[in-house]
Amino acid sequence: MADTREDRRRDDDVPAANVRHGPSWPAWAIWLVPIVALAFGAYLGLRALAEHGPEIHITFKTAEGIEARKTKIRYRNVDVGEVKSVGLTKDRRAVVVTAQMTREASDLLGEDTKFWIVRPRVSGGSVSGLGTLLAGSYIGMDAGKSENKKRDFVGLEQPAIVTGDVPGRTFVLRAEDLGSLDVGSPIYFRHIQVGQVAGYELAPDGRAVTLRIFVNAPYDQHVHRNTRFWHAEGIDVDINASGVKVDTQSIASILLGGLAFQAPPDAPAGPVADANTEFRLFANRGAAMKPPETGLLFTLLFTESVRNLTPGAPIDFRGVVIGEVKSIDIEYDPVKKRAFVPVVVRIDMERLRQRRAGSGAPPPRLDPKEFVDRMVAVGLRAQVRTASLVTNQLYIALDFFPNAPKAKVDWTRQPPELPTLAGSLQELTVTIGNIAKKLDRVPFDEIGTNLNQTLRNANALLDELDRETVPELKGTLRDARKALNDIGKAAGSVQQMTAPDAPLQQNLGGTLDEVSRAAASFRALADYLERHPEALLRGKKKDAP
Repeated sequence: MADTREDRRRDDDVPAANVRHGPSWPAWAIWLVPIVALAFGAYLGLRALAEHGPEIHITFKTAEGIEARKTKIRYRNVDVGEVKSVGLTKDRRAVVVTAQMTREASDLLGEDTKFWIVRPRVSGGSVSGLGTLLAGSYIGMDAGKSENKKRDFVGLEQPAIVTGDVPGRTFVLRAEDLGSLDVGSPIYFRHIQVGQVAGYELAPDGRAVTLRIFVNAPYDQHVHRNTRFWHAEGIDVDINASGVKVDTQSIASILLGGLAFQAPPDAPAGPVADANTEFRLFANRGAAMKPPETGLLFTLLFTESVRNLTPGAPIDFRGVVIGEVKSIDIEYDPVKKRAFVPVVVRIDMERLRQRRAGSGAPPPRLDPKEFVDRMVAVGLRAQVRTASLVTNQLYIALDFFPNAPKAKVDWTRQPPELPTLAGSLQELTVTIGNIAKKLDRVPFDEIGTNLNQTLRNANALLDELDRETVPELKGTLRDARKALNDIGKAAGSVQQMTAPDAPLQQNLGGTLDEVSRAAASFRALADYLERHPEALLRGKKKDAP
């Protein structure tokens, strides 16, 4: 009870609260907060929609280096979009990249807009994309100029070498093969790099390669309709009948390959070529600068070897090139049972002009067939000759051979057959062969046997002379020597009997001198014959010098 009174006393001591009633709010005011939140969210959404551009889809073969919400799309190194998602196509052969573009990029999305993945690359002698080693890969973009808008694109596998904002023009080249060219390979004009290869593809028939090249301004003004393009890769070594020629553009072209172009020096420049004009790509400068083919086709039949005679070899008429070899084949004639080498050549008969008359008036123009028949009738023939002892290359020479056998042009053959003569080398070979055959018919064995028999007979005759003639000669010489000695003794007696100053003594003295000299000669002769009895038949041998 005590505790209860105490509690009441305490409650009486607490002052009473005064309640005040404020203004009352309507029930709908509670919805203001969510309404404001919704309005703010709508504002932010509309603002986001206003800042974002369209959504696009890009198809690539692989998504290497692409990450959703991280990989950017850049145009001139400015972010113009971001990858939202990456997925596979329905056939699972490619990937589809969905990207959100900015509002400023809407005008850049035309039918010709290009996209590619920027990665580190080494191509055509240049290195690109090194910045992606640290920052990561991104999608590069080249703005299109088409007014037709597009939202689905196919990405490039190689970066676009030439973008639409670079001044210059694109041309198309058609070549037999690509060689060592690649995207980004340089293009030279008079040894100055003026462009690069933008792309290439194989022709639908598989027989050629089509290249797209870009020539920077202002060098594109030097590309005319008659401009010739050729491979400038490596070192161009041309070994032909004229010798050895070496041509190259630069060290870069030697290592990486490239192209070069120029108009023929002896032809007018002509109008400037339009963009996307198609040109032929030649294998080398020599082939590109070769004049256009004119003249008539002829067939030359040879029975000799034409090794080292190649297509493109010159047709020479007394030092002037009037054509070239087009093709070389081989055929067998079952009637004659011989093999022939038909060589098809192109000859510009217009260069074999008639001499002008004395009045200066041009000679009457002859029909080509009649002109060739006249030339052949007076000895015009074709012959294979060696052009260089260094390269051993052959060429075909046209010349007049008045002593050549009569021949005519076979106009029934296509191309017509022009008469030929064996080359000088073959003629020498035939001559040596004929000499060898004649030497084979000489009876060397019989001649040797006869010579041996003759020598044996001569030796027998000499032996007989030694046995019979030499002893008789020795006796005769002894008798002559004895007579001379007697004459000498008689001369001495007469000298004693005559006076010193008598004429008889003087005459006798001269006579004795001559007799003495004759005796000495006989003595020398006798001594020589005694040593060399065969001298009676063969004569005296000449003394050695």
